[in-house]
Order: sequence, then C-alpha cells, then structure tokens
Amino acid sequence: MRLHKLTLTAFGPFGATQEVDFDALSAAGIFLLHGPTGAGKTSVLDAVCYGLYGAVPGARQSPGTSLRSDHAPVDRPTEVCLELTVGGRRLEVTRRPAQPRPKKRGGGFTTEKAQSWLREHDPEHGWKALSRSHQEIGEEIGGLIGMSRDQFCQVVLLPQGDFARFLRADAEARGKLLGRLFDTRRFAAVEERLADLRRAAEARVRAADGQILALAQRIAQAAGPAADEAAPPEERPGEPGLAEGVLQWAAVARCGARERLDIAQCVLAAAEGRNASARHAFEAERELARLQQRYEETRRRAAGLEERRAERDRCHEQLSRARKADLVAPALGLWEESERAHRTAVAACERSRAGLPPELAEAGSGQLAGLERGLRAELGALDAARRAERRSREIDAERAGLERQSRSDDDTIHEAAQWLAGWDATHRSLRDRIERAQDAATRAEQLAGRLAPARRRLEAARRRDALAAQEETAATALTAARERAVEAHEEWLTLRERRLRGIAAELAGQLADGVACTVCGSAEHPAPARAEDGHVDRATEEAALAVHQRADRARAQAENELVVLRERLAAARAEAAAPQDDAGAPGAADRTASDVEELRSAVDRLTREHAEAHRLAAGTHAAREALAVAEREYAGRLDDRQQAERRAAARTSQREALDREQRALEAELVKARGASASVAEHAGLLERRAVLLADAAEALRAEQDAAERLKEADGRLADAAFRAGFDTPQAAAAKLLGDTAQRELQHRIDAWQTEAATVADRLAEEDARAAAGRPAAAPDAAQAAYDLSVQALRDGAAAHAAAQERSAELGRLSRRAEEEVRALGPLRQEYERVARLAGLTAGTSADNERKMRLEAYVLAARLEQVAAAATARLQRMSSGRYTLVHSDGRSGSRRAGLGLHVVDSWTGRERDTATLSGGETFFASLALALGLADVVTDEAGGVRLDTLFIDEGFGSLDDQTLDEVLDVLDSLRERDRSVGIVSHVADLRRRIPAQLEVVKERYGSAVVHRAAGTLRG
Repeated sequence: MRLHKLTLTAFGPFGATQEVDFDALSAAGIFLLHGPTGAGKTSVLDAVCYGLYGAVPGARQSPGTSLRSDHAPVDRPTEVCLELTVGGRRLEVTRRPAQPRPKKRGGGFTTEKAQSWLREHDPEHGWKALSRSHQEIGEEIGGLIGMSRDQFCQVVLLPQGDFARFLRADAEARGKLLGRLFDTRRFAAVEERLADLRRAAEARVRAADGQILALAQRIAQAAGPAADEAAPPEERPGEPGLAEGVLQWAAVARCGARERLDIAQCVLAAAEGRNASARHAFEAERELARLQQRYEETRRRAAGLEERRAERDRCHEQLSRARKADLVAPALGLWEESERAHRTAVAACERSRAGLPPELAEAGSGQLAGLERGLRAELGALDAARRAERRSREIDAERAGLERQSRSDDDTIHEAAQWLAGWDATHRSLRDRIERAQDAATRAEQLAGRLAPARRRLEAARRRDALAAQEETAATALTAARERAVEAHEEWLTLRERRLRGIAAELAGQLADGVACTVCGSAEHPAPARAEDGHVDRATEEAALAVHQRADRARAQAENELVVLRERLAAARAEAAAPQDDAGAPGAADRTASDVEELRSAVDRLTREHAEAHRLAAGTHAAREALAVAEREYAGRLDDRQQAERRAAARTSQREALDREQRALEAELVKARGASASVAEHAGLLERRAVLLADAAEALRAEQDAAERLKEADGRLADAAFRAGFDTPQAAAAKLLGDTAQRELQHRIDAWQTEAATVADRLAEEDARAAAGRPAAAPDAAQAAYDLSVQALRDGAAAHAAAQERSAELGRLSRRAEEEVRALGPLRQEYERVARLAGLTAGTSADNERKMRLEAYVLAARLEQVAAAATARLQRMSSGRYTLVHSDGRSGSRRAGLGLHVVDSWTGRERDTATLSGGETFFASLALALGLADVVTDEAGGVRLDTLFIDEGFGSLDDQTLDEVLDVLDSLRERDRSVGIVSHVADLRRRIPAQLEVVKERYGSAVVHRAAGTLRG
C-alpha cells in the first residue's frame, strides 16, 4: 500500500483546505513530520486513518468528540480525500463526517448525514465512480489492505509510546495487544466452546445420575420392608460408583420381594380351601331354609282359597245372569229410542199448532198443506211489483246525484271565474321576479371577481404592518448580536495570546522525574518554566472559544432572520400596492394603518353586496318553477269551466226522463201494496203465514209416524225377554251389567282358579315335603362362618397381589435402571474426553505442563516470530549488543507463554526488557514495532506496505545511536518503502531534508512541504 495525496478541509485544526503530497515526500525514502505542539501533526495521521476506515485511532474517536475544525466557516464542509495505491489499484476515497450545516430555508442549523465516495483510476478512461455506500467502501478497502483499523494503527502508524509500554507490560497486557493485532478470537472461541461442551456434558452426566437416583428412590418405595435389608448407595450425582451401587442394591431388594411373594402364595392357597368348604355348607343350609319356608307358605295359600270359595260361586252366578240379559239389550235399546222420538214429535206438534189461528187448531195435515200452496201462489204474483219498487228507489237516488253534480259544477264555474279574473297581474309579477333574479346573478359574479383581490390586499396590508414591526425588532437584535460576537471574539483572542505566552509553564506542569518530555524527549528536566500570575489555562481558553462560537452562531442566525423578514416585507408591500379593479375600493399602496381600515371597510361592503346578490340569484330556479306551475293551473281552470258547462246541459234532459218513469211506476205500486206500507212488507206477511202452515203440517205427520214405531218396539221387547228366560222386560233390564263389570267378575273367577292350580302343584313337590319333615334350618350361623372365610381369603389375595405387584414393579424399575446405566456409559466417556480437551486448552490440565491457554499458546508463537523479526533490526541499532527473545517461563503464580526478554551480548545474560534505559527502550520498541509490522503484514496475506509513520521518541537517543537508528530506517528503502518520522527533535531537521511542517496560525493550522532546500505550501 502506497499513499499518494491527502487533502483535508475543515478537519481538526485545519480550517482551510490543505494538501499533503506523499509522492514528493516519499521520493527521499525518509521524511520528517514536525511542528509546534498542538499544531496538528497527529491530525494528519488521523486523517489518513479516517480516509481509509471512516474513524480515527484510539480515544480520539470517543463519543462527544467532533472531527470538524472550529476555525472553518459554517458554509465550508469537513472533508478528507485520500489517494492511494493498494493491491495494484489506484483508488481515491473521499469521506465527510456527520456535521451541522445552515438550513436552506429559515434560520438555524441541521445535521447532515455522513457521506463517502470511492473512485478508481483507469489509465485509459480516467477516474470512475465505484460506490457511495459506507459498508461497501469499508469492505472494499478492508479486503484490499487485509488489516483492521487497530492493526493498521499499530503497523502503519507506529505509536512508540504503546510499544514502550508493550516492552514493560506483563503477559496479560501483551496478550490483549497481540490478540487485537492478530485476531486470535477464534482460538478463544475454541476455548469457550470446549468449556461450554464440558459444562453441557457434565450437566448431561449429572442429569443421568439424577435419573438413576430417582429410580433408586422409586425402587425403595416399591420394595417396602425389603429395602431395609441392605443400605442404599451413598454416592452423589457425578461420582463414578453411583450406577454400580444402585444396581447391586436393587438386586438385593428384588430377592427379598420374591421370598415374600412365595410366602403370600402359600397363605392364599390355604384360605381358598377354607372358603370353598364354608361356601358349600352355607349354600346347603340356605336351600333347606328356602324349601321349608316354601312348603309353609303353600299351606297358608290353600287355607285362603277355601275361605274365598263362596265368593267365587256368587261371582260365577252373577256373571251368568248378566250374559243372558245381554240377549235382551238390543230390543230394549230400540224401544227406548222409539219412546224418546215419540215424545219429541208430540212436543213439536203442539208447538206448531199454537201459532195457527183458532179455526185451524183441529185441521189435518192435508188441509194445512192446501192452504200453504195457496199463499205460495199469491207470493209469486208480487215479483213484478217488487221490481217496480226497487226501480222507484233507484230513480230517487239518481235524481239526488244529479242535484249534487249540479251544485259542484256551479261551484267550479264560480271559482274558475274568480281566479281567471286576476291572471294577468299574477303573470306579470312572476315575469318580473325572474328578471330580478337574473340581474342579481350577473352582479354576484362581478362582485366575486372584485372581492378576492380586495381580500388579498387586506391580508397583505396586515402582513406588511406586522413585518415592519418585526423588522425593527430583528434589526435591533442583530446589532446586539454583532456587538456580543465581536466582544466574545476579542476576549477569546486575548485569552489565547495570554495562554500561548505561558504555554511553556503549562507543559512544564506535566513533567515528571524519569519520564521523557513530550517535546524534546529528554528524561531530565533541569529548569522547568514557572507559571506567572494571571496564567490562562486550557479550560479557560476553551470556555472563551465556546462563548465566541455561540455568539457567532447567534449573529449568523440573526442575520439570516433579518434577511428573511425583509424579503417577506417587500413581498407584502408589493402585494398590498397591487391595483384594484373596483373603483370604489382603495387603490393606493404602502400606506399607514388607516389604509388597513379602508381596505377592511371596502371588503366588508363588497362582502355584504355579494351576499345579497347571491341570495337573490339563488331564487331564479324557484321563480321559473312558480311561473310554470301558474301557467299549468291557468290551462286547467279554463278546461274545468268548459267541462262543467257541458255537464249542466246534459243533466236537464236526463232529469225530465226520470220524472216520466217515476209517475208510471207509482200507479203500479199502489195496486200491489194493498193495506201494507210497501210491496216488501205485504210479501213478508204472506211468507210468514206460509211457513207456519208448512211447519204445522210437517209436525203432524212426524207425530203420527213416531206413534207407529213405538207400538212396533213394544212387541219386539216382550218377545226377546221371554226367550231369554225373564218374566218381564223390566227383570231383564235389572240384570244388565256393563263390559267393565263383566270383565272384573271374570278376572276374579280366573284368579281364584289359577291360585288353586298353583297350590295343588306346590303341594305335590316331594323335596318340599321332605324338607318340612327335617329340623329347622340355621342359615345365619352358616352365613357368619362363610363371611369369616371370605374376609380371610380377601386378606390373603390382597397380600399376594401386593407382593406380586411389588416384585413386578421392582423388576421393571431394575430393568429401567440397567437401561439408564447403559445409556450413561457413552455420556460419561464423552464427558471425560471433552473435559480432558477443555482442561488442556484452558491450561488447567495436568497434561499442560506450562499451564498455557490455547490463545496464549498461539500468541506465544506469534510473539516468537515478532521477536525474531525485531532482533534483525535491534542488533543493527545496538551495534550487535541486544537480542530480543521470547520466554515461555512462568513468573510466580501466573501462567507462562508471553514473556519477552533481552539478551545482552556484552554480559551474556538474559534480562527483562523493563531494565532497558530510555534510549535503549526507544530503539528496542522501534525494532519491535518494525518486526511486528512485518509479521502482521505477512499474516494479512503479504500486502505490501510502502508507507510507514513513526511517532516521537527520537529525543532520547545520543548522536551515535540516532545515526544507527536512521541507518536502519533508511535501509527500509531497499524494499521501496518510505518512512515518515513524527518528532520535535531539532537535529532531525538537519539530518532529514524531506520535511512536512505543520504551522500553527490564528485562523487554523497549515502544512508546508520542504525538500532539499525548496519550500512549498
């Protein structure tokens, strides 16, 4: 990797744009980067790192720090542009950090996001853009360089102070630095992974042992008393002998359970025999008691039958007489029905004769029928008279309807005449209303066109007056802000000059005995400067600078606000002075507050006129609709009057025809009514008389028929009673029973006969008679003996089942325990293997003699390479006296692996690097840094590093040693490398002609190139 050009703008102490030409500086092989303290030498290296990785080294990237220069104006963005060649490609990286910038609209600032650009140079086509993505650019640069930011800062930007501390540090501190450079996290991850695997395997073994112990507890519960025959295992989870102890103890418990099972089986067999004998004796005694009870019950039932025999004979006799009476029942029912019909006919005949005239009280049915036929003939002759009477009523109704129509038509003609008399005035009024609405719509459009400009002018006049007042206030505020900014700037410059005059005393306050000076590099401080009265420290200067920056930002913000207010005021004045179309509205522009009042009154007047015109114009449609309705009503009323006049002429002829028809009908009706008021009344009288005659004749005939049927039924009833064996029909009727009563008697008879047959069968049983001759049975005693045997059998069966279940459960749990033990074998083997590897990599195993962790072992190998590479240069710098060697010995109780010693060839002894002097420490750390750079470069894939920077430390060397160190650095040119030395040592300016000087100025630092007597800014 070779750097070509670095361009900085508003970065760190550099307020303006500065360019560093590394091609010109690298031509001499070694160049010097120098300048006063605080000028910005380290900022140049920070810019190189920021251009490559988008971040600065170490603590300078801490939160709250800003890369932007305080000397730069607000409109100049902070930017770093680095041009380099890496991997055979010439690239240009441009980066801008997140920074504030003035807002494009309004006052104040806004934060602009960080930006990045990457370009590549093509010899044929020039520069071409590659990417603007932070992530893509970072991956591209990191892949080409092959190093992280920390590695780059240690390998390319060699910080001597860090390597001096590295020489004196303990193994742990060296491990942290080497781990960060060589990225040995994967080896630490291997250690962690093996430790995790060991813990996981241990947890699985403990879990398996826990399951075995849980099975042992279940075996103890299942074994019961047998578990007390042997002591349970005392090992805990994780101990090797736990599984075998559990298996042995389970075997002892199984043997005891099997013995108890055999004993329980013998007890159960004896209980079963005693139970069988007791059951047979109990069943025999219970059967004897049953037979004796059955025989006694049969004898009691036989005695009861004899007692109920008389009742059974009576029921049989009653049922026989009832069945004979059933033969007379049909004839008896027919007689009763005939007798009821005869009584009904006699009552009906008497009622019908009661309504006849006295002269017809004894008339026969034939005479009554003849009179009824005569009245029917007279009713037929009245049909024509009834039709004439109905027609007469219809004529009356028609004449009444004609009268109503006549009155309605007269009202219509009168109303139409009154309405038509005022039609001309109504028509003219509606026409005038339409014309007024149309005129109002035209005026509303005109007023709307004048109202909008008037409102805009009024709003503009209001803004003009308000902005004029704001302009005066903003101008006053700007004057005050400018005065405060000038005062703050002068105060800061005064404090800064006072601090620079006493800067030597401030630097002297940081000196310590035995510690190299950061300016000259000397460890001796014979006459440090003293602070004078009124000395200004850095915090006071920075506080004054912050006040100045805030005042300057407030001044810029006030200027922006005033410019914006003046632009808005000019626009408001121009809009308020625009011409007005309405002649009545004010037309002058840029007036005082009275102009606003005039504009407001004009706008109010136009608003009222426009609202009134709009209200009138809105009635146009309603006026047109009213005219159309009136015209339709005019045509309808004319038509109604003509129709009414025609109907009146037609009604006159119709009324005359009805009068003639009415007179003819009246003469006919007088004859037909007779003495009645109407034909209908006369016909109703005749109809009622005919109905009475017909009913009387029919009732007389029905009474005669019923008497004949009753006589015939009497004869049949007497004959049926004689054939059934009864003296009279009344005797037969007395013996009749219903179906329910007969069924009840039959049921009682059948029940007695069934009981008699059953008793006879049971009395014939031989076993019951034999049992009755034996002594009385005692089933309760047999029951008690049987219950005792059953209880004994149950106890024996429960004991046997419990022993059998316990033996089976112990067998099952023992098999599970054996399975768990077999499954535990591979787990324990895996745990032992992983634990052995984890202990070996963690340095805690007895096999690891030096107690070195895996990461420390890898770093020790890298440190050995670094020591070998550093020795090649250290021997030249020390004239062959010193050699760096790696030591893997232990120091006290600490682990071995990262020791670093120096071998002094003058004494032949090996000693710790902390015993080197200040100058020896410098060139030893320089050699170590260069060796580390070579090893890290090889580790990164052999990327060629053509540009290196060495920061400070040369002030601690004498002239001879300085020459030897410079010879070593100069030898780097053999590999076409260039080395930049950052130092304050004045002798180096004489020895190194190619220089880059950083000059500190009031308005920001600047860089100056010096090469072989030439000066270039």
